[in-house]
Amino acid sequence: MLAQIARDTRARILWSGLVALLLVPGFASAQSPPDKHVQLNKLLDALRSAPDEQAAVPLETQIRGLWTTLGSPAVTLLMSRGLRELQAGANDDAVEDFGDAITLDPNLAEAYHERAIARFQAGDTRGAIADLQATVQHEPRDFAAFETLSHIAETREDWKSAYAAWQKVMELDPKTPGGEERLKELKRKAFGEET
Repeated sequence: MLAQIARDTRARILWSGLVALLLVPGFASAQSPPDKHVQLNKLLDALRSAPDEQAAVPLETQIRGLWTTLGSPAVTLLMSRGLRELQAGANDDAVEDFGDAITLDPNLAEAYHERAIARFQAGDTRGAIADLQATVQHEPRDFAAFETLSHIAETREDWKSAYAAWQKVMELDPKTPGGEERLKELKRKAFGEET
């Protein structure tokens, strides 16, 4: 009962703060600048053609950073808070914050991806998979979502799905660190030893 009251109070405070921000002139119409999308496309192209793992790592980091900041300032604030809660193990709170971000910007793929991670860590595998499907629907090049999907399938010992998802990771991010080794291992588990 007390937890529900605390959650309701927290939600009222959150929404009051968001409403106040939205009343600031120009705030509600603030969109991610087109140059962020241009930069993202260039980084994704560079990732696909990275010469080696050392070149891929900083590109992956930059892309993931951009994905979390493509929304409005209010959405970015919710994403940052959700990520902090996720790191602290407060999965239910993270699910709530990412859900609020999705409510404000239903097209932000990374909000679905991060909520999928929080849901999975909270034990909601079905919800996590649904969020990963939404992620790749909004951003088909989200290599990190396919990576997460592969790991979820692996924990369920669904080796063929884990392998299929990792194949997609390798298509989008061919030089991801340890990627080739993981692909071979998942293929072995999915289809047996090669003859």
